[in-house]
Amino acid sequence: MKKRMLLVLTVLLIGSLLITACGPAATEEAPAEEAVAVEEEVAAEEPVLTCALITPNPLGDRSFIDSSARGIERANAELPVKCDIIETNGVSEHESALRGAVAEGYGLVLGLAMDAEMFMGVAQEFPDVFFSSPSEVWAETLPENMSSYLVEVHEGSFLIGLIAGSMTDTKIVGAVVGGDSPGMNQFTYGYEQGVAEACPDCEVLVSYLSFDFANPTLGLETALGQYDQGADIVYQVAGRSGEGVLEAAAQRGLYAFGVDSNQDDIQPGSIITSMIKRVDMATYDAIQQYVDGTFAGGFFAFGLGDGFAGVSWDEGSTTFADNGPAEMVAKLPAAQSLVDDYRAKIVSGAYEVCDSLAPTAVCDPYIPAE
Repeated sequence: MKKRMLLVLTVLLIGSLLITACGPAATEEAPAEEAVAVEEEVAAEEPVLTCALITPNPLGDRSFIDSSARGIERANAELPVKCDIIETNGVSEHESALRGAVAEGYGLVLGLAMDAEMFMGVAQEFPDVFFSSPSEVWAETLPENMSSYLVEVHEGSFLIGLIAGSMTDTKIVGAVVGGDSPGMNQFTYGYEQGVAEACPDCEVLVSYLSFDFANPTLGLETALGQYDQGADIVYQVAGRSGEGVLEAAAQRGLYAFGVDSNQDDIQPGSIITSMIKRVDMATYDAIQQYVDGTFAGGFFAFGLGDGFAGVSWDEGSTTFADNGPAEMVAKLPAAQSLVDDYRAKIVSGAYEVCDSLAPTAVCDPYIPAE
């Protein structure tokens, strides 16, 4: 009996030693396998698609550049893609930034407000990379690997002109525009047409800034000059330079319109409303096409009926109503009613707004004679 008990104890002891000897190896192997599984899972979740947005000037314009950046933020949050923003300090850096993005291996490169010839040349040089402009490239045709979004700002600018023409006291209104080009004149001519529709005997002052979109001081001085000529409302279409226009309105106790993004809060009580150009939606759409594998070259046009253009009132902005002088605020209901009436006509096709990118007979009164 004692021998049998001793044998059992011996077997148990040997078994215990074997378990102890094998234990560390088993406990070390399990975490290793788990770590590999976690790494594989993380790798599967990481986006394999990448894109880059090249800005024409640094972020912080509170206008179309920041709007496009919001499109990038939305894409990163909602789509399986990793998009970066590459800021430049003006035209001299645009081409090198585009080429740098290609060299970094981005599958989609978005160029905002780039020179058309230069941008298309880069796209043709790299046919395996997709390129897109969320804010117009003006050309008759595009390379197959390049798209351009035409937000029909002439329609939104027409609404701004209606408001200016219906709310001006002096019957002189102004526009400070970043440059004299077909794309920029989509804003200008549409605005002039809207003013004339609401106030046939109103005068429109137009000043161009020679494509200087990053000079608030220039915008300020230019707008002050228009106010000195009797304008009481000025439409700014000039990027960061336009912030000077908004400041000029506040300095003089007069009025202005913002552009691209909702700028009503920059100078509360001085900015009646802002013309919204949804560059963020165009940016997101291009990225979504890329992610979905449906990217197509060519032009895509969106306007009032698509929600790509409009005014800040559409977004529920009441900044001017809450902060503007009582005598001007009293004019808002009539102006808003006018906007609603013409918006419906434009969307239905019953009314045509001059488009400087596709001149028609309706543009004749608004295109200056050469």
